[in-house]
Amino acid sequence: MSKPIEDYALIGDGETAALVARDGSIDWLCWPRFDDDACFAALLGGPEHGRWRLAPRDSAPRITRRYQGDTLVLETEFETATGTVRLTDFMPAEPEGGTALVRILTGLRGEVEMECDLRLRFDYGSVPCWLTPRPDGMHAVAGPDQIILRSPAPLETAEGTTHGSFTLAAGETIPFVLRYARSYDPEPGPLDAEAALDRTLAYWQGWIGQFDKPTEWPEAVRRSLLTLKALSHPRTGGLIAAPTLGLPEKPGGGMNWDYRYCWVRDSTFTCCALLNAGFRDEAREWLQWLLRAIGGTPEKMRIMYRVDGSRRLEEWQAPWLPGYEGSRPVRIGNAAASQIQLDVFGEILDTVHLARRSGIDGSEHGRRIGRTLIEFVERIWRQPDQGLWESRGEPQHHVYSKAMCWVAVDRFLKVHADDGLEPEALTRLAALRDEIHAEVCRRGYDPELGHFVQYYGARALDASLLMLPLMGFLPVEDPRIAGTIAAIERHLLDGGIVHRYADRADDQEGAFIACSCWLADCMAMQGRHEEARMLFLHVLALRNDVGLLAEEYHLPSRRLIGNFPQALSHIALVNTGLGLCGPVVRRAGG
Repeated sequence: MSKPIEDYALIGDGETAALVARDGSIDWLCWPRFDDDACFAALLGGPEHGRWRLAPRDSAPRITRRYQGDTLVLETEFETATGTVRLTDFMPAEPEGGTALVRILTGLRGEVEMECDLRLRFDYGSVPCWLTPRPDGMHAVAGPDQIILRSPAPLETAEGTTHGSFTLAAGETIPFVLRYARSYDPEPGPLDAEAALDRTLAYWQGWIGQFDKPTEWPEAVRRSLLTLKALSHPRTGGLIAAPTLGLPEKPGGGMNWDYRYCWVRDSTFTCCALLNAGFRDEAREWLQWLLRAIGGTPEKMRIMYRVDGSRRLEEWQAPWLPGYEGSRPVRIGNAAASQIQLDVFGEILDTVHLARRSGIDGSEHGRRIGRTLIEFVERIWRQPDQGLWESRGEPQHHVYSKAMCWVAVDRFLKVHADDGLEPEALTRLAALRDEIHAEVCRRGYDPELGHFVQYYGARALDASLLMLPLMGFLPVEDPRIAGTIAAIERHLLDGGIVHRYADRADDQEGAFIACSCWLADCMAMQGRHEEARMLFLHVLALRNDVGLLAEEYHLPSRRLIGNFPQALSHIALVNTGLGLCGPVVRRAGG
């Protein structure tokens, strides 16, 4: 039976991440990288699809959990009728000789009968490993993967499972270390669990200790930043959208996608959040990832890439997985990667512009890419596309996409006006900028309705229209913008959360959490600071007990829904949480 998404907490090391349930079960882990095969996939099925549960044998009437300060070290305490134990879970920061997953049991009171149930299943829960018991644990091999479990606990290995039952008394500590390596490489050696814990605590505390920006909500902003860091690959600089796949946007439906990739559309949001929080190195690494990933031919650009910048994300289905709460099919890979989305060109050039005015990039490589992209935008901006929300229906002339083409030209001119561009080119591009702006205002605004619409000829609203004032397309005081914001509040704001669009199937699709932050930003630009603050407080109330947000919130069931934790939700939280409390870098500035 599927567990509520909010029952999960995240641990990770930047290479990959695991979801730990409140009951002590690790139900999701892809190894060795975010976008590799899952070896624990119970999140989308059952224990038979892979999990590692470490918990009291009998029920624990009281379970509490927390991160140890500003770190990604998770502590879960189980209080039973006979005693209390603490489970400490983490993935060591910068481990030597391969990635690792460490679990430490500590007896706090009395005696508790504990159980360990480890079921490794690679290929997303379909392939058991060859298991070899050892005196200090177990060795597992499946194709290119090998796993070593080391622990002093009494364990037995048989029929694809490593199981153990033992008593933990107050004052006793039992470590469990699971280490990964390629099967053709040497076995990873032992890891001192307590020393790894100390190093990992120091790593996270040292990193977040750089944050010193003023905000009324420092705990929430710090937790979001730590989450974004955990989803950022330390060697490539790529930031994935989420560590999961198959968590539906509509309960029991087929709207479930693979989000373990890096989206170009998130680039400016990401750069703003990192710069506003003071993490210039991470912003620079993200920009460098972006410029590497897009390659040298705009015609071949993808809207998303793997964490290393590679581009093959072919979508296929895993029929052996029953899906989260029966949401099928379970899709692996993402066919939307090959869609035409015109907004991505504006995102790239906006990010380059933001980086340049923030002093983190002024390279010739970035300028050369900008010239190539703007020539392509000149040729294709009149085409329809799939839009920000990656519609799999007929392409349309989405207003947000056209406005982002305007952003592309506008930011290019701001970056290159003093870079020796020929006067004729400057004149031509300035005229193009005016032409795109005029068309969007003429065809994307409905004077009868008094607001901008989702796409040319439509009457429906779209929350992406909130970005028009935030990107500087029109001032927030413009009556057309004011009318659009007011219409979104009337028709898309529901229970304090903003839906993406009005034509939601059966009103069962979750409300998109980032959109609520965008509306709060617009309210603040309008001088409605208290309303913006109250809306932001509503977003903060959606976080689970350890401060994490999914992609969406399902109002009928009052639950988090969609992939989890979602980078864009936490990026929006950081930008709004800082923007409501002081001066910040904004994409419309400069």
